[in-house]
Amino acid sequence: QVQLVESGGGLVQAGGSLRLSCTASGINFSTSAMDWFRQAPGRRRELVASITKRGITNYKDSVRGRFTISRDNAKNTVILQMNNLNPEDTGVYYCAVESPLVGKAPDYWGQGTQVTVSR
Repeated sequence: QVQLVESGGGLVQAGGSLRLSCTASGINFSTSAMDWFRQAPGRRRELVASITKRGITNYKDSVRGRFTISRDNAKNTVILQMNNLNPEDTGVYYCAVESPLVGKAPDYWGQGTQVTVSR
């Protein structure tokens, strides 16, 4: 059974930082590409950052330079370090196991963790 457990969300003032963590079980983590998505109220879920099994990263334009995705294969964990947060970053953040098929939705999702950035 695949499980993705996120933690680290919370309430922070604009300009602050949060560190999200996602620990996976039931998958071959070291060979899986991992993603962080977010969903703001009334908006579609969007890809924020991704990291390949080799550690190559990619970011949504609006977070590049502020967010950093990383992975620790020994701990089956993917991290999203978020700095200089602004209210537009508010939403539920989900980690996901990327599908090996190009263009396909992720195979597995975590339960989500709430991030709220106040002005």
